[in-house]
Amino acid sequence: MAPPKKKTQVKSYLYTWEGTDKKGSRITGESRATDINMVKADLRRQGVNPLKVRKKATSIFNQKKKITSADVTIFSRQLATMMSAGVPMVQAFDIVGRGHENPSMQELILTIKADVEGGTALADALKKHPLHFEDLFVNLVRAGEHAGVLETLLHKIATYKEKTESIKGKIKKAMFYPAAIVAAAVVVTAILLIFVIPQFEDLFTNFGADLPAFTQMVVNLSHFVRDYWWVILGCLIIAGYILSNTWKRSRKFRHAIDRMLLKLPVIGMILNKSAIARFSRTLATMSAAGVPLVEALDSVAGATGNVVYSDAVLRMREDVATGQSLQLAMKQRNLFPNMVIQMVAIGEESGSLDDMLNKVADFYEEQVDNAVDAMSSLMEPLIMVVLGVLVGGLVIAMYLPIFKMGSAI
Repeated sequence: MAPPKKKTQVKSYLYTWEGTDKKGSRITGESRATDINMVKADLRRQGVNPLKVRKKATSIFNQKKKITSADVTIFSRQLATMMSAGVPMVQAFDIVGRGHENPSMQELILTIKADVEGGTALADALKKHPLHFEDLFVNLVRAGEHAGVLETLLHKIATYKEKTESIKGKIKKAMFYPAAIVAAAVVVTAILLIFVIPQFEDLFTNFGADLPAFTQMVVNLSHFVRDYWWVILGCLIIAGYILSNTWKRSRKFRHAIDRMLLKLPVIGMILNKSAIARFSRTLATMSAAGVPLVEALDSVAGATGNVVYSDAVLRMREDVATGQSLQLAMKQRNLFPNMVIQMVAIGEESGSLDDMLNKVADFYEEQVDNAVDAMSSLMEPLIMVVLGVLVGGLVIAMYLPIFKMGSAI
């Protein structure tokens, strides 16, 4: 018996068309389909007489862009809002899809719309695109479809995605500022070593005197950078490539790096609170949707944003599956603060676990926000001091021989 053939995805294109409606008025629009004949047939079904149909040309201003998590977040809120307003799902997909600025996201939405039009459940249509809709998203949509509360669940998903994007943005803000300053410092130092210091070296050669030790050290460093810059650059590129590949392939390596980051003085505290906030928000959303706890923890593990917490949640899932309470499973991991464990215990006893977890998430999201602001305020003078010592040290090294010559005169 021959093996079944794999289904190939039919590629669709965007077409612009002109036509007349039932009243004879000229109208224009855009449609996505596999060929021109399908566009014409679809227009006729809508009562439009197609006059001109042509494939839309892709300009440099309309190139496909990568679909980001922010795109999915905006799509979630738009779809939830339109369905709450009574707009049918297929029509909502059509409106949201055609109005999206990102052509790649537009194509994705209209592809999902075509699947839903063909009778596929929304959860199953989303599941075909795992790169953009994670298991958590799909499971919540499926729970909403089964319970008949899809609109409510879409609003919860949109809120969850917005909160998650917000906390991601705060973490990026905390990391980006010092990284950008360090990069600028490296560039400025490299420019001084390669272009400026050699000019001073030529001047010092005419003095005919020995250079101060500090100045000589900087001159030697300048020689090394000028002679072996390609070695330094090559080592940095190779090291980056190796680290990137190891990060993707080795979970043990990611676990070690994440554990090290969690122990850093200021950043570690922010990452810990961020992981707890994401854990709480995700589990609260799934609990409110009626997803069983064991199944919910499986999805929550991937949403914490940290391998250490992810592994801990997966072990908690195994404990809960054997009948252990969630708060006891959390206590055994030694990762969650006592306040979080007590709030979960109260939620389990009172049957309001989602409310308690939402309160925990709100508290820790505010903590992360305050910590990021405090760190930014602390980093500004610290970075200025580092830059001053680095650049100022190079400048002083170059002027020391001049000061020495002046005192000798």
